[in-house]
Amino acid sequence: MDPSMLLMLSNLLHLHNHLDPMPSLLSSSPSPSSPIDPNLSSSAAPLLFFALASVLSYASSTLNQSNSSSSPSPPPRPPPRSSSSFFLSLSSDRIWSMDPSARDAKWRSQYGLSYPVFATLLDHLRPHLSLSHLPVPTDHALSIALCRLSRGVSSRSLARSLSLPPSLISRATHAVTRLLSTRLYPDYVKTPISHRLLQTISSFKDLTSLPNCCGFIASSPVRLRLPSSEDDEFENLLSPNRSYPSILLQVVSDHRKIFWDACVRAPGSSDPSSHFRDSSLYDRLSTKILRDSVITVRGHHVRPYIVGDSSYPLLPFLLTPFASGSASAAAANPTHETFNAAVSKGRSASVEAAIALLKGRWKILRNLNVGLNHAAQTVVACVVLHNMCQIAGEPEDDGKYLWRDPPESLQLARPVENEHSLYYAGENLRQALAEDLYEKQQRLSRAGAGPR
Repeated sequence: MDPSMLLMLSNLLHLHNHLDPMPSLLSSSPSPSSPIDPNLSSSAAPLLFFALASVLSYASSTLNQSNSSSSPSPPPRPPPRSSSSFFLSLSSDRIWSMDPSARDAKWRSQYGLSYPVFATLLDHLRPHLSLSHLPVPTDHALSIALCRLSRGVSSRSLARSLSLPPSLISRATHAVTRLLSTRLYPDYVKTPISHRLLQTISSFKDLTSLPNCCGFIASSPVRLRLPSSEDDEFENLLSPNRSYPSILLQVVSDHRKIFWDACVRAPGSSDPSSHFRDSSLYDRLSTKILRDSVITVRGHHVRPYIVGDSSYPLLPFLLTPFASGSASAAAANPTHETFNAAVSKGRSASVEAAIALLKGRWKILRNLNVGLNHAAQTVVACVVLHNMCQIAGEPEDDGKYLWRDPPESLQLARPVENEHSLYYAGENLRQALAEDLYEKQQRLSRAGAGPR
């Protein structure tokens, strides 16, 4: 204890004993020899007692502070700098002070899309994200999710760079992808109808010369992080064509590389034809959608149809190429060759380019580092984001964003018992379209040659 404090306590104790000594407290009357007035003794003693108590209390607190100072506690952790700088770009003052082109370029590098698209997305999601009870503002939660989807980093890696808990990164990602795949999917992934259907048909005819075509369908594997080999689903996720576990994404694209249907319901061991038959698209094409704008080609009524490769079944509403044989066989049947060339051109310019752009923008689809229970919603969420970017006219940067999957051998579709009548109808329709296409091209060729 401080020596000055000890001296003060000693003086107070001496004064207390002088004014109100212990014997006077025990005797019934004051001692006649006492030099102190009894009134003074009875009034001053309590004051000194409380003064003494106050000093002792102060001394005790001082002693505790000195003891605690001997073993100092660690200094408080500084605020996470990387996290602060990352979220600083969300400040409205900073946003509006930047040049729009520089701002949007920065946002695309961080979040995969420009600021106007981000703002639109935030307006859509804010009412729903606020109900997720995340411990961060809604714009921060959205930026976390978009950063992860566009960069393809894991939750742990992003958590380290932002100095945030990995659990928060995962929660924000799952909340955003769930809302994108459920709330926003019907608004941004739509079957073409009315004017849009006619526009799509017209554009594909200009591109391929195929009449009444309204979309191209394709299947693409999405690589999963390697699960435990003891997982019940492990074997189903493997395919003879791939060295990694995967799930299948099925999409239909229009001429603008906008998907108008998406399905993620099959493991990697499945094949595109089975995936298609199990999807809601098969049922809707069979019964409900694309029933308008029927035309007649060589006596056949042709409703709007989609086109796939040979891994899909041949049906009246889904046409596929003719089986390719040797070069001599193709030359012997130029009608088939002409039709197949048109199909290949349309497929390459639409659905193949759209998938390449999808996986180029949203790098998480190259190695889906989320749990299997969140895999499908994450893939569909990226499809919605892709469509938002295409509708907004986000730049494609001449192949910068394109990602091509390694080529795989086709798993040829096998006919099933209940599709025989549909197969024959599709076969007759395909033959009529191929003959009509070849005849028109021959007329154009003769007209182009003309008399010299």
